[in-house]
Amino acid sequence: MSALQSHETTIEKRGLVLVITGNGKGKTTAAFGQALRAIGQGYKVCVIQFMKGMKYGEVLAAEKYFPDLKIIQSGLDSFVMRDNPTPIDIELAKQGLEKAREIIQSKAYDMVILDEINVAADFHLIPEEEILELIRNKPTELDLLLTGRYASDKIKDLADTVSEVMEIKHHYNEGIKGRAGIEY
Repeated sequence: MSALQSHETTIEKRGLVLVITGNGKGKTTAAFGQALRAIGQGYKVCVIQFMKGMKYGEVLAAEKYFPDLKIIQSGLDSFVMRDNPTPIDIELAKQGLEKAREIIQSKAYDMVILDEINVAADFHLIPEEEILELIRNKPTELDLLLTGRYASDKIKDLADTVSEVMEIKHHYNEGIKGRAGIEY
């Protein structure tokens, strides 16, 4: 094997850290698109959703059609108040982080998606330093994807790829309510 082939093999086996952030709509949707792509290649994927407890369309689809996609929700079916989170919001986020650690270290999955973890950190539900530690200590071959607005500079610095979803226009601003298949 040539040095170049060896280098390519090493790079190919190295898992990536991807961050999808920004104020636009579609961060979770993009993450689930990445999950679908990975599943199509034979990967096992686990998604841990922070601050979410509703049976969103992606949860229903995974239960029905995607046995290689596990989704764990760690939140309530209600919005978290940024400046006044309830004790249960904080506890559920901490439980989600602990579950993320366990799943990441288990090496049972090829890709782990931490959905809305950036928001959970920004709302002070979980310490940012614990997320940074999770990224630094992930198994080498694991692909790790973090979503949510407010990704910190420290998280972005550790990532291999950072994408920002920018809002240009949103139907909420026209008084159009959220609906099944679009928001949930």
